[in-house]
Amino acid sequence: METVREAGGGIAGTVLMRFVWTHGGRSVFLSGSFNRWGELIPMSPVEGCPNVFQAIYGITHGNHQYKFLVDGEWRHDELQPYTTTEYGILNTVHFNMEANFNPEMIPGSSMELDNEAFTRLVSVSDGTLTGAVLSISEADLQVSRHRISVFLTAHTAYELLPKSGKVVALDVDLPVKQAFHILFEQGIPIAPLWDFSRGQFVGVLSALDFILILRELGNNGSNLTEEELDTHTISAWKEGKSYLNRQIDEHDLASPRRLIHAGPHDNLKEVALRILQNEVATVPIIHSSSEDGSFPQLLHLASLSGILKCICRYFRHCAGTVPMLQLPIGAIPVGSWVPSIGEPSGRPLAMLRPSASLSSALNLLLQARVSSIPIVDENDSLVDIYCRSDITALAKDKIYTRINLNEMTINQALQLGQDAYSYELRSQRCQMCLRSDTLHKVMERLANPGVRRLVIVEAGSKRVEGIVTLSDIFRFLLG
Repeated sequence: METVREAGGGIAGTVLMRFVWTHGGRSVFLSGSFNRWGELIPMSPVEGCPNVFQAIYGITHGNHQYKFLVDGEWRHDELQPYTTTEYGILNTVHFNMEANFNPEMIPGSSMELDNEAFTRLVSVSDGTLTGAVLSISEADLQVSRHRISVFLTAHTAYELLPKSGKVVALDVDLPVKQAFHILFEQGIPIAPLWDFSRGQFVGVLSALDFILILRELGNNGSNLTEEELDTHTISAWKEGKSYLNRQIDEHDLASPRRLIHAGPHDNLKEVALRILQNEVATVPIIHSSSEDGSFPQLLHLASLSGILKCICRYFRHCAGTVPMLQLPIGAIPVGSWVPSIGEPSGRPLAMLRPSASLSSALNLLLQARVSSIPIVDENDSLVDIYCRSDITALAKDKIYTRINLNEMTINQALQLGQDAYSYELRSQRCQMCLRSDTLHKVMERLANPGVRRLVIVEAGSKRVEGIVTLSDIFRFLLG
């Protein structure tokens, strides 16, 4: 089988070669004498062939040696020409410029090996992928972060405003039940709150509030009944919620949490840090022409997705100036991961089966302080994902008044969502990536509207390996 062949021309004296690994794995990287063993080149799975990975790289005239890093272990391909050296078995390739750019795969030991570079690479990897976290230097990492920081500081929230669009705000005197019907009908997970008597925006209502209300309704000792939802206002709920929080946490301030917002002239770095530090999904962009802040205008809801889109658009054609964008997502400290056997567990990755109760999903969302939970089968392969915003589907036809959270399964709840949402919204829900995908590729996908996280899966089996969110990406970018 021809596993390496000419893939087209390149710069003078080089040819593009397709390197192929056909023996499976979760993550596969390539390195060789053609790059002086100086970096790990991520290999991508071939669509429809879960065990086949490939990478295209430009090589120069002469003899080259290379090896594959498969799931953290250095391996060679016995189906391709190889040679034995003091550093183990290495695959070989020979490219002769004078032979009409026809590369040859030849065995032999007459090739020069950059011993120091290869030894350093093997030593750094130490048999595991985590050892190859920095295939770029610390200096390059800091330069990358500095360039992104400079870009964010030089651009303002005004650039996030769309040419046309709408922003939905709710009056605090609106009944809670009606408010959640509006969130569902408008297909939005969050809305700013307007207090007419004070003439200002005072907070936000989100899907998390609906989760807390459903839990309160299911509590036998609750002071809130289904009938009261018809008259129970948003402001009354917010006051009751603040009181409950103070009962749970005696250190909670007596005054309600202030509205986290930004102005149109705040730079994008300030907006991103405000979102991260306050652990919110969005911040309203509010403008007032008066010094005292009266007569505020709600312009937009800024999110990390919109800011990431600006970064991707700016660096799309000059990604090479930001070296860390070429790092594979599995080789950097970002996201939450399923720990390998014998590996100490860091932040646990919450997952549930489709047969688990909706009540258990809501409890896990609150206790783990996450916005989504991968739903997996008995092999831990990804089936779907349950998000906080999915709870608003229960507002359709007052479904929440006719269900028991302990009896309804996640599968049944997700089916309600599939019936309620358009195909476009459903297709954005369960986005996946591979640990071999570069940071730049992951960022491009997260910048798409409606995509808030990517589930990291094993090629072919779709076994869940981790999850990376917008917040994870920005914490890494900003250091």
